[in-house]
Amino acid sequence: MTEVAHSGPDPLALLPEIFLLAGAITALLTGSFLARQRQWITRVIAVVALVASAAAAAAALGAPEASVYEGSYTVDAATGGARLIVAVSALLVILLGRDELKGTDRESEHHVLVLLASLGAVVLAGTSDLLVLGVAFLLASVPLYALIGMNRTRGGAEAALKTYLLGALLGIALLLGVTITYGLAGTTDYAGLASGMATAPGAAVAVGLLGIIAGLMFKAGAVPGHFWVPDAAQGAGTASAAFATTVPKVGGFIAAYRLLDAVHGTVNWPLLIAVLAALTMTLGNLAAYTQDDPRRLLGWSTVSQAGYLLMPVAVAGSVPLALPALLVYLAGYAVSNLAAFAVTAAYPDRRTLAGFQGLGSARPWHAGALVVSLLSLVGTPPTAVFLGKLTVFTAAWDGGFWWLTVIAALNTTVSLFYYLRWIAPVFRAAGPDTPGAGDFSPRPWAARTAVGAAFLILVIGLAAGLAWAALAGAPHS
Repeated sequence: MTEVAHSGPDPLALLPEIFLLAGAITALLTGSFLARQRQWITRVIAVVALVASAAAAAAALGAPEASVYEGSYTVDAATGGARLIVAVSALLVILLGRDELKGTDRESEHHVLVLLASLGAVVLAGTSDLLVLGVAFLLASVPLYALIGMNRTRGGAEAALKTYLLGALLGIALLLGVTITYGLAGTTDYAGLASGMATAPGAAVAVGLLGIIAGLMFKAGAVPGHFWVPDAAQGAGTASAAFATTVPKVGGFIAAYRLLDAVHGTVNWPLLIAVLAALTMTLGNLAAYTQDDPRRLLGWSTVSQAGYLLMPVAVAGSVPLALPALLVYLAGYAVSNLAAFAVTAAYPDRRTLAGFQGLGSARPWHAGALVVSLLSLVGTPPTAVFLGKLTVFTAAWDGGFWWLTVIAALNTTVSLFYYLRWIAPVFRAAGPDTPGAGDFSPRPWAARTAVGAAFLILVIGLAAGLAWAALAGAPHS
């Protein structure tokens, strides 16, 4: 990333973040005085805030890079990408959860928590100061614990407790790492970290960075902070599970990329990240094989996807393609994962893969949405994740990690088989023993969201692929 001049407070530069914060406060105050039957008003507030945040982020994409609030927050391509991906993902979560949450006594709280956690993810992605990183971690984590546990089931309570305990442990590790790094560098500003640690003992630098990376791996759902992900995907409400397995990743990966880019050349962290990437994708894919609950399968799939997303992080600062590859993969993964969760939200009683037998003949559009989303998670053309995998594989290869690219290619082949375990029953005729016996009555908003997200997967895959090909073929000056 290029260095930019520090400037003073500039609230307009943070307009997308301000819309998220204003939406959360307005929804919280409004929801406190509304009857349960009128809680839908908070949903409208959340949708307006997210649309406004996405529009402001899109309008700012072409603006020059800026560093505001004395260099503690950077507004650049990475922050712009995070703002857009987070806002669109949160909007899809609210749409797919409309039927599940409508008229419940937790509807307004859900929307407030989604907005606050989204704000935390965006701040996590944009921060360029260790102290702001610690605050953003807490802002992104605390609402997440409440979201996972708010459906008040035994599974939800267990998932929330596991997420809280792991988040607290790795959050302490992150704050400890921040303290050590500040003690060594004498500054919390990313711009001064590398020069400040130039004469520090390598072992101490490594310990400080390890603590911070451990905390960020919790947000990313990667090894060693991945244990909470499959339990949250299975035990939380469907909308909360979709959010928890998608949005925190955006902040976690971009925060890791930005920090490691800033400390490039201090210790051999690229090898550590590459090893974590290989472990994460392999563990996630192998564990997904034995899952029969579609949401738990998606949870382990999320862990495996985190491994691929670590590949461009491993070459941060050494390969120009790394950051574009990370952003393209994050966008493709987010919409693909949410489309698959939207199908499960449309049929909440189907909690086994066999329960989807007959969906292809009964609801061909919904079956098509599921197939598109799962093939995208595999990385099949012309879907969004295909372009993401192509670019992250290229970035890792260009950075010298050929062995990681080979492992990732093998893992992609392996993953095809467990996604097919879900796709195959969809096109079989429902038998007498099929749960629900082929009677597919969908929740309408979740079903529409699934179809819309699947369409978006193809649009991103085709449009981004054509744009990428045009840029690659354009003459260079």
